[in-house]
Amino acid sequence: MDTAAFDYPLPEAAIAQHPLGERDAARLLVDRGPTSDLEHRIVRDLADLLDPGDLIVVNTTRVLPARLRLLRSTGGAAEVLLLERTGETDAGSLWEALVRPSRKLADGAVLTTVSGGDDLVVIVGADHGEGRRTIELRVEGDELAALDRHGEMPLPPYITERLEEQSRYQTVFADQPGSAAAPTAGLHLTEEVFSACSARGIQRAEVELVVGLGTFRPISVDRVEDHVMHSERYNVPASTMEACERTRAAGGRVVAIGTTAVRALESAAASGELSGRTELFISGDYQFRIVDRMLTNFHLPRSSLLVMIDAFAGGRWRELYADALDNGYRFLSFGDAMLLTRRDLWTTS
Repeated sequence: MDTAAFDYPLPEAAIAQHPLGERDAARLLVDRGPTSDLEHRIVRDLADLLDPGDLIVVNTTRVLPARLRLLRSTGGAAEVLLLERTGETDAGSLWEALVRPSRKLADGAVLTTVSGGDDLVVIVGADHGEGRRTIELRVEGDELAALDRHGEMPLPPYITERLEEQSRYQTVFADQPGSAAAPTAGLHLTEEVFSACSARGIQRAEVELVVGLGTFRPISVDRVEDHVMHSERYNVPASTMEACERTRAAGGRVVAIGTTAVRALESAAASGELSGRTELFISGDYQFRIVDRMLTNFHLPRSSLLVMIDAFAGGRWRELYADALDNGYRFLSFGDAMLLTRRDLWTTS
């Protein structure tokens, strides 16, 4: 597949710079296939758009304040984006990170905080290409507390305005900290939405996929098939997999909240391993084993996430994206959402 086939015109004005005042007030474009009319709803309506016996699956990963603005020994600026913790040392912890300016930093270079304190220090290590480095993080006291003091939420580069409430880049169900980006479809959900779903007989289950470079790295090759996914850690509790199997056996639908929940569920199903690392790249004629419906945001052109949407809903995504742009939907991380049905289920949804 030609990567250019996943391009589309995205006006800068359509990129949401701020979350809405109410999470569940985001608009929701509902598609059940070409034989049904598109619906323009809001996320707060989710319970009415699903059926009793359906199962919602969310990714509970928590975003770290993983962006560190630091200083080199020369006084020049440096930036470290922590991607994933990989081990321990006697003095601190090891991480895979994106480092800038990577080419100007030798192994062993020491980076310090802009404030000049010594309670957080980064030692730059091995170069893995494309700006990726192994780094050692040394802190005084609790590591998470140090990151809270010196780190920033790692907002994507297309969000250029300041986020006043850092909690708005976390889901309300975020649990174990570890991700370098939010599972953004989940940002729309509230306890009120979950309560309405529960009252209608729609259950909820959880997975974890630690969002890293595999999710947000753009496709930079001409052919989609040549794109290499970086691995990400996932965990699907046995109780979640059992709930998915029960739901589908009883005629219900598994509804994944976001592409990261899809990737966790489908990785477990494809590998037979409920936890581990995944390099699964969902594209083309991929046969989905678990997920029947998906709530997802609108994604960047030429991204692996858009390729996943194409595998799930076919080339119809172009019509949906065009309709959303024509109707003033907000795009990307803080934008609006779609509720999609897997294409082989269109006639029965």
